[in-house]
Amino acid sequence: MPGVSVQSIFVQKCRGSSRERKKMMTPNFKLNNGVSVPAQGIGTFLTKNGDEAARVIREAVEAGYRSIDTAMIYLNEEGVGRGIKECGIKREELYVTTKLWNDSHGYEETLRAFDASLKRLGLDYIDQYLIHWPGMTGSYLPTWKAFEKLYKEGRIRAIGVCNFIEPILKDLIQNCEIKPMVNQIECHPMFQPNDLIDFCQQNDIQVEAWRPIVWGKLDKEPIVEMAKKYGKSLVQITLRWEYQRGIRAVPKTTHKERMIENLDIFDFELTQEEMEKFRPLNTYNRTGESPDEFFETGTFE
Repeated sequence: MPGVSVQSIFVQKCRGSSRERKKMMTPNFKLNNGVSVPAQGIGTFLTKNGDEAARVIREAVEAGYRSIDTAMIYLNEEGVGRGIKECGIKREELYVTTKLWNDSHGYEETLRAFDASLKRLGLDYIDQYLIHWPGMTGSYLPTWKAFEKLYKEGRIRAIGVCNFIEPILKDLIQNCEIKPMVNQIECHPMFQPNDLIDFCQQNDIQVEAWRPIVWGKLDKEPIVEMAKKYGKSLVQITLRWEYQRGIRAVPKTTHKERMIENLDIFDFELTQEEMEKFRPLNTYNRTGESPDEFFETGTFE
């Protein structure tokens, strides 16, 4: 798979009531600026701030995760930061993402919001900083200028966006100095925005999937068949499908056994025929907000 390197880590694999240590090969994707990012991260949406967030991060790191995804609007950056400090792993071995919320668009506003997130996390730099939503028409352009400034200063290792549809992404690319490295979007078997995925990959923008396992609602016939064939769960089959499409997933869970399960997808491979069986599952129905409805984007239609 192009742009993928491999690092060796240890994760625990749960089988029934027993646990065994299993050496796994966890791939990395390489961004358009050369930064390597783990192929899967731990999401923290709806994870409570404080003890729960700190525990989730500690347990995720113990399970083998090296990528952590949070956001200003999740209201748990302090707890995530605490977990990072307590996890026993060197800071440079972790890849930490946070996101700018909608009420902080604008050049100066973005700079202030970034400093606030950095302080809440208790970090000296952020690995990946994303615009959470495009905002009203054109508001992302001065915001992106602030992102470029922070990136040039070395305070962020990678900059990107979330929920940018193709026309908005094209407008940003045409009006920026530094092209986004990432576009984090809703993507799962029942919502496959294939044209947008193709556009991102053709422009060397890494696609990341939020809500990649649709809360586990994956009991569709081809997924069930593949799970039986490979001895994997429905979630593992789905995460493997996304990985083979070159999509980086950040599934959210607060349960360690599910963290371990979600990460255990790199010891088998779906055939091309099996990959194609996911296409008919696409109903184009989102489970979250659409950028077309969440914000005014009519000028790009």
